[in-house]
Amino acid sequence: MENERFDRATKLILQELQQDGRQSTQQLADKVGLSATPVWRRIKELEESGVIRRHVALVDREKLGLNICVLANVSLVRHSDGAVENFERLVSASREIIECHGITGEADYVIKVVVPDMKAYDQFLQSQVFKVPGVASVRSNVVLREVKYETALPVD
Repeated sequence: MENERFDRATKLILQELQQDGRQSTQQLADKVGLSATPVWRRIKELEESGVIRRHVALVDREKLGLNICVLANVSLVRHSDGAVENFERLVSASREIIECHGITGEADYVIKVVVPDMKAYDQFLQSQVFKVPGVASVRSNVVLREVKYETALPVD
């Protein structure tokens, strides 16, 4: 399913599910102006096509004791064999890394790391990141406050 093929009702379904994924099919149907069966079918199509990747709960990290959020720019050694694979393997295995993006510019990646405190971040760097062959440098930026955090994508 490509965005150009989304009709008004499908876009409304996506908007509604991003705001509250626990809504029943009937609640969604009432909001988008369709009966429950076509809404259910559209949701199944969106899931099968990968537009809806999964259903999750958004959890407050600080209420779990994950008080420190760090955005770290990671640079790899260019001539190191397997550097990309080694680093991306760490990213996949690490519970502390909740986002990773390959980027342009001075660094190769930016990672978002959540940990209880700065001591835990230092331990994460020492025991995991710095042990990956091919990691040249890490420049850390500690998040002081979250100005905006959205998970809903614009569906216009």
